[in-house]
Amino acid sequence: MKKHQQPAWGPAGGETPQQHYLVAPRHLAGAGDLRHITEYLRAAGWKDHTPRHGSPVSFESRDRTVRIGYANHIVPAMWTMSGGPQNAPEQTWHATFDAATPVEIIAGFTDTLTRARSPHAPDVWRPLTTQGWSTGEGQHPTVTSPDGTARLQFREEQDTTMWWAAARTASATGQHVVAWRAVFSENTPLHAIEGFAATLADPRPLLRPPGHVPFAAAQHATVTPYMVLPSQLRAMQQDRAATARPPAQRAWGTVQPRPRMPASAAYAAAHHGGRQR
Repeated sequence: MKKHQQPAWGPAGGETPQQHYLVAPRHLAGAGDLRHITEYLRAAGWKDHTPRHGSPVSFESRDRTVRIGYANHIVPAMWTMSGGPQNAPEQTWHATFDAATPVEIIAGFTDTLTRARSPHAPDVWRPLTTQGWSTGEGQHPTVTSPDGTARLQFREEQDTTMWWAAARTASATGQHVVAWRAVFSENTPLHAIEGFAATLADPRPLLRPPGHVPFAAAQHATVTPYMVLPSQLRAMQQDRAATARPPAQRAWGTVQPRPRMPASAAYAAAHHGGRQR
């Protein structure tokens, strides 16, 4: 390519496309970048209590009723969340997500906690069943993904209730291998669990850089190579953080203008079959 020529796609400026992968179903895509959650919380005005050395991650809601953390210094590493009025211990709740849970799916839960509740009654099952997840018969109400590798279940045992989700694959010996689990205790806000269910059911694949696609995904998922520009990755991150800011901060003129481009290029590609460049 001559120096005065530009690539046939993407913005000018000599950027080099980077190899990434689109992974479907998304629940087998692996953990992803923690900043997908933490930068959103920070932009939403949550208090960041994370130590300077970066571990453990710790955020608190502006009204100090919800706490979100990620601990990688324990085994196994996991996301832990809790909330409820401080003067009513019986109304407190807890939620945990294994470290391998895709951050984009966890964000369905955490993002919802940053927003005002909808006046509509939450329906945890609806996002899943509308995407073709099947309902199962048994002791506990359960819905299972079309490929059978993920499920969400409601359990009622010994005067307590909980929601439980997991993704799993099969090993070479036929034994099931759990990729990740999520557990929501009694009193966990249903609208937040519904948000989790919506991102779990989302059929769009997730974008992962080389070296971050789990081995199980290569065996049980569709992994499509996709070339993406660094500026597109930055734009996706900036656009996501912008949606978290309070409306007053998103008013016209409060954000520095920047060149527009197909910020959601990877997701747009997913809608069109994950075309390769």
